[in-house]
Amino acid sequence: MKLSTRGRYGLKAMVDLSVEYGRGRLAVSALAEKQGISDAYLEQLIGVLKRAGLVRSSRGAQGGYTLSRPPEQISVEEVLRALEGTTDLIDCVGVDSVDCESACSCSARPLWLKLQSRINEVLKTTTLKDMADDYTVQKRRNENEENLS
Repeated sequence: MKLSTRGRYGLKAMVDLSVEYGRGRLAVSALAEKQGISDAYLEQLIGVLKRAGLVRSSRGAQGGYTLSRPPEQISVEEVLRALEGTTDLIDCVGVDSVDCESACSCSARPLWLKLQSRINEVLKTTTLKDMADDYTVQKRRNENEENLS
């Protein structure tokens, strides 16, 4: 499975929203700056996430975006499916359809199925809170290393 920039940047934005969850809303400009991408591109990604019911928005001076549910209730799988459409490793292991004429006789298919199963398991069981917690620990570690230098 190779994630597009859409999946990577969208997931990172969701992690940023998770870190800030409960502290208010984040403006697209603040999120885009953290990602190093344009406001317009991130607005497109947020629009997809909003239509999927993962993000809420509000307008006005205090407007911005927040998660629609607590981060521990949103799986990485939900986010990536909204952004990417599928998390299939290759076409012959798809849940919705198998797009391969030799799927039944393919000697490598059992391996692809095992890999897909593990990928699905990790994506389903990893929440945005898990990612936000890991990110926070990583940031602290980097800050501590910088302070020691």
